[in-house]
Amino acid sequence: MLQRRSRAMYKPLIAFLLVVLQCSPYAKCFALQSKESPFLLRQRDQKWRSGALEKRKNANGHSQWGPIGSQASDTNESVEKKEENGISVACDTTNSKESAPQSTNGLPTVPGSVSSLPQGPRMWPCFDELDRRLIKIALPVIANFAINPLVGAVDLFWVNRMGNALAVAGQAAANQVFNSAFWVTSFLPGVTATLISKENAKGNKEGVQDAISQALFVGILVAMVTSCLLFFNPEKVLSSVLAEGAPAMEYAKPYMLIRAFACLPACISLVGFSSFRGVLDTVTPVKISLFANLFHAVLDPILIFSIALGVNGAALATLGTEVISAISYLVILRKREMLIFSKLFRLPSWAKLSPILKGGAALQLRNVAMNLTFLSVARVTQGIDSTGVAAAAHAMAIQVFQMGGIVLLALSTISQTVIPNDLVEVYDERQKKMIGGKENAKNTVNRLMSWGLVLGIGLGCLQLMSLPLIQKTTPLQEVRDAAMVPSILASIFQVINGLVFIGEGVMIGTGSFMELSITTVLATAGCLWALRAFPPVYGITGVW
Repeated sequence: MLQRRSRAMYKPLIAFLLVVLQCSPYAKCFALQSKESPFLLRQRDQKWRSGALEKRKNANGHSQWGPIGSQASDTNESVEKKEENGISVACDTTNSKESAPQSTNGLPTVPGSVSSLPQGPRMWPCFDELDRRLIKIALPVIANFAINPLVGAVDLFWVNRMGNALAVAGQAAANQVFNSAFWVTSFLPGVTATLISKENAKGNKEGVQDAISQALFVGILVAMVTSCLLFFNPEKVLSSVLAEGAPAMEYAKPYMLIRAFACLPACISLVGFSSFRGVLDTVTPVKISLFANLFHAVLDPILIFSIALGVNGAALATLGTEVISAISYLVILRKREMLIFSKLFRLPSWAKLSPILKGGAALQLRNVAMNLTFLSVARVTQGIDSTGVAAAAHAMAIQVFQMGGIVLLALSTISQTVIPNDLVEVYDERQKKMIGGKENAKNTVNRLMSWGLVLGIGLGCLQLMSLPLIQKTTPLQEVRDAAMVPSILASIFQVINGLVFIGEGVMIGTGSFMELSITTVLATAGCLWALRAFPPVYGITGVW
């Protein structure tokens, strides 16, 4: 009796879940996007197995299935076509109408049953052609994204070797302010890569050159203004994260004066990276980044300890790396005829400049919201204690987060360029047919989202296992203890980030800039409330 009641209680829930699945964009992956319910399809399959259905041919010679004893007709053919078009499932792309579909045991199956549905790309990773294509593009991007945090970890390692928590806190504060100020130009990669990707898919070489030139024109202007702001007002900009009279200001101010000169070369590198990404060349940026950051790794210990410049030596090493990277991008872009220097000094027309400015204006709202969040986090972290322990622990937790975050961020970056390419319909000479379009892009999005979930879980576990190794980067036991719980939380969050990062990349790739900005503003409002409520009670753990 109790079992019957419990089953009756679950029936409405099961029915509700089936309705949700059938209405969701992933319904086709579960064979629910049909004009008939899955229960009816199952009944038809059972009727055939019991001998109530038979195979026959209509007047046009097409194979059909129907009740035993009935006659095949042309109307049945139209019904069959209607059923096939009304059902979609993610599998292979084979679809035969000339013979009865075969089930896994070799017997024919009923049209409309799950085993005979038309097949398309799977949702979950299965290392098919689509996966191989994404992996080929993703691996160099992941490597490129991994280099910068790795160099950041090297920076943190050598500054930690100084044994001064205030030096670490000052460097972290200055870097946060620099990154937040530099985010004024952060709309350029998303907009530029999307525009270049569309022009490249059309085979428009001049369009690619125009997009790169316009992005550099806008980026250089913004970078020069940002650099002047940071250089002439270091204490004012640092006050956004450091309280007046904070001990860490002694180290943060000279560091900021040096980093201010990195805005221009960093902006050029940013546009160069997004340019190669737009043409789906993800290998060249890796080579440039690796070449430039090798100098960084060598210069850090020399400038910090051998020449005894301390934290300022780390800033000089970073500046040298940015200059080398910017020059390398400009030379290679010119060599491959993706950039014409004469166009840089030519004022672009409004028609060509407006796509970047309009898309950038919408994305800038998102950037402002994100920077407000980052600055608020940095300010709250610096204000937890005056010894710099909380700030140093936060910097260590960030390093843990970036271990997996760079992989997921790379997938987001791939989404920004792969989706615009897949949306463009072009004629493939090899396959002798039109390829691309919305359905093709939708299949790619589904696969990327599933990769995001799988990798989010895997990377979170990897971060948890690496915690003992990361804790050895500092000799200060109080910093190790304070960083433990935030590092664990940073690992757990990767499960969510896998979906969020890729979703953001897809929205940028489809040009949904304003919708993305609105959701970010709402998330920022919630984060600012949490920063006021939790850190006073839970300390640095409350920030995370």
